[in-house]
Amino acid sequence: MKKILLVLSLITLPLMAHANLSVFACEPEWQSLADEIGGSLVKTYSATTALQDPHYIQAKPSLIAKVRQADIVICSGAQLEIGWLPVLLQKANNPKVGPGSTGYFEASSFVVRLDATAGVDRAQGDIHPQGNPHVHTNPHNVAIIAAALAERMAKLDPANAAIYAENFQKFDSRWQVAMTAWELKAQPLRGKRAITHHKSWVYLEKWLGIEEVANLEPIPGLPPTANHLSRLVSEFKDGGADFIIRSPYQDARPSEWLAERTGIRAVMLPLTVGGTDEATDLFSLVDDTINRLLGAAAQ
Repeated sequence: MKKILLVLSLITLPLMAHANLSVFACEPEWQSLADEIGGSLVKTYSATTALQDPHYIQAKPSLIAKVRQADIVICSGAQLEIGWLPVLLQKANNPKVGPGSTGYFEASSFVVRLDATAGVDRAQGDIHPQGNPHVHTNPHNVAIIAAALAERMAKLDPANAAIYAENFQKFDSRWQVAMTAWELKAQPLRGKRAITHHKSWVYLEKWLGIEEVANLEPIPGLPPTANHLSRLVSEFKDGGADFIIRSPYQDARPSEWLAERTGIRAVMLPLTVGGTDEATDLFSLVDDTINRLLGAAAQ
């Protein structure tokens, strides 16, 4: 009998060690973070790519199926996905990942959100009353969210809690060293002034000491207009900004048009993992972002 129990325990142990959590990430940065924390214990999927505006995604049947199979849904929150995530959750009918459940993880809720605006609604554009959702552009936020995600994964898969904790410690050690190096490297960016296509960069700007002086969008989420761009030319033709920033899914023409008429350097930043060929994970995402800003500022 003891031999049988021993054989059964030897069979069961590796099965437990390799049990997977199915992760549905709304954005690539959270898929990448889940891979760092979960390693071989997780199977991850991102609903969006770096070439898509996460505000505007169709709730396709394929996404509904992925949510139905998920053990945890990881999203930015702060209403970034309000146009499509509630539909996915409703149609998937998966109680494990509904709001308020252990399997529902809203990344931005674990950090201090900037630009929270009371008394407005989305009729005024892509305004987020709960605060700006693009929290991952400040690496200090990523460190906080990573710790919370490791704890959440351990709750969902307690048999492997020690592995999630170990993976987090390894990630955090590398991340803390990288942050020190990034902040040293990015010192020349402190005090620089940016015109941005959309208000996607407020956390990055606060981290690096960059001042946002204007936006290409006259109203958040609405395309730049000829009148608004002409006003920006008048305002900045004699200086006042160091670079014009856009993300991969935004039309390059408005920033390039303004750059031609003002001499201000236009730069595309990856925003999330996969946004450029260089930004293949969270570490290279920050590396490439800083490198591109430094290149733009030096010209």
